[in-house]
Amino acid sequence: MAEILSLENVSKKFKSGIRELTVLDNISFTVNEGDSMSIVGPSGSGKTTLLGLCAGLDVPSSGHVVLAGIRLDALNEDDRAYMRNQHVGFIFQNFQLLPTLTALENVRIPLELRGERGGKQLALDLLAKVGLGDRSDHYPSQLSGGEQQRVAIARAFITKPKILFADEPTGNLDEETAQTVTDLLFQLNRESGTTLVLVTHNMELAHFTDRILELRGGKLHADRLTVS
Repeated sequence: MAEILSLENVSKKFKSGIRELTVLDNISFTVNEGDSMSIVGPSGSGKTTLLGLCAGLDVPSSGHVVLAGIRLDALNEDDRAYMRNQHVGFIFQNFQLLPTLTALENVRIPLELRGERGGKQLALDLLAKVGLGDRSDHYPSQLSGGEQQRVAIARAFITKPKILFADEPTGNLDEETAQTVTDLLFQLNRESGTTLVLVTHNMELAHFTDRILELRGGKLHADRLTVS
């Protein structure tokens, strides 16, 4: 199976006054197309920083990141943004819906950023799949947290991304709502065959994925397969 994501000796450092802080230290791994992987570890271990590097939201201080056959650290910011729009989907802990747009309009945003007109029926179909077929004209303020995250899931899948990055997708939800969102996320992921990389503190959620990568102190502490 072909690789969709590869990191080779990736480190990330930040300047803090006269000090230099190493957030990630010499991380290497690969992810194959269609696989799912969780990134876990204590707060401050570098999980979200690593996810951002994988998605091309930032570039490493050293090492290489290759996504969908494209070396991200060789691209400028505009080219990385174009690459994300073509190949990547995102789900965030705080939903990141635009408050002035309806659920339907929020789901269609990625297509509009590509310059693609239409897509209304596809967006409606995705909203129906996540159980919000009758809420398409509602604004985020009229939706519960769980409903907003379901809109975000529909938005993430509308471009049929090659890889989906999820940062604490159930972190702001109660246990029952989190289970509903988890079931929807993995159902849509199986149906689409999308590669999934997610950051989570929730080990129960992590065990839904094929593989768990554990960070400690910015280093790769463990990389193990889950028992299905």
